[in-house]
Amino acid sequence: MSDFVARRPIWSLIILLALAVLAWLVFSIWTPGMEAMFGRKRVFLSALFNGITLGALYFLVASGFTLIFGLMRNVNLAHGSLYLFGGYVGYSVGEWTGSWLMALLVAFLVVALAGILMQVLLFRWMEGQDLRQTLVTIGLSIIFADLLLWSYGGDTFQVTAPDWLSGPVTLPLAVALRSNGEAVMMTYPLVRIAILIGAIIVGVLMWLALNRTRVGMLVRAGVDDRDMLSATGVRVQLVFVMVFAFGAGLAGLAGVVGGTFQSLQPGEDTRILLSSLVVVIVGGMGSIPGAAVGALIVGLAEQFGSVYMPTYAVMLTFLIMVAVLAIRPEGLAARR
Repeated sequence: MSDFVARRPIWSLIILLALAVLAWLVFSIWTPGMEAMFGRKRVFLSALFNGITLGALYFLVASGFTLIFGLMRNVNLAHGSLYLFGGYVGYSVGEWTGSWLMALLVAFLVVALAGILMQVLLFRWMEGQDLRQTLVTIGLSIIFADLLLWSYGGDTFQVTAPDWLSGPVTLPLAVALRSNGEAVMMTYPLVRIAILIGAIIVGVLMWLALNRTRVGMLVRAGVDDRDMLSATGVRVQLVFVMVFAFGAGLAGLAGVVGGTFQSLQPGEDTRILLSSLVVVIVGGMGSIPGAAVGALIVGLAEQFGSVYMPTYAVMLTFLIMVAVLAIRPEGLAARR
């Protein structure tokens, strides 16, 4: 952080001012003039928190994608299909067992196994062939989509949240004042807050694993110079299979999470894949902090765009991606 401030003092000042304005908008009591400009404060805060929690979902998907695509240089355009597959598996397990946590675990393991099969049977024989990987995984995603449509139909499903995550929670944020001067506090779904906390924990653990453990060192070394690492006796292929399985498993876990506070239906795989691509491009390939920054920006852009600019909400995220590519092609949080 200190290095960023020292190298980019102007950008640091702009970010600090933006955070100060945001804090003032969140914690202050809005005047009639502010409500005329921004709308009701409850709507603004709902869009803000919805964007943050949607960014948490995008981070869970994109963090696995950035491991596979950004770090290992495997172009897996079937990653969205793994998300939808995991969501359907989690829905089935949840309906069968009645346990949301069991649905998360089984979805992670089943999709991780699918990732192992993909890496061993496909990507192992296409190392460094980006175009071939792209075409094969596009075909694989179409096959996945048809199989899931055949199995579950075109209906919309939602994973049932556990009782201990049901209902709203009151946040210490006043959204209005009653006539007697009493503050009206904001309520927000507990399940979304729990998902946000879980995504933060996953992100911190992933960063520590990649940057502070021997396994992370082996992964980064294998990407930089695979032959040299193999010469030291390390089984690079096994390391890559495990990383690919973990990234795929995260997509499956995210499918259950997304199916809990959104829905599961045909076409979600394509939408999630496009969002993951934008997140990785904006944040920077192979960077866990970059995935977090990109996911937050994309999530907020989608939610605020749908509230304040519904006509152009779809274009907003792609405009952000184009702007980042023009100013900083390697991504906002990637190292030069």
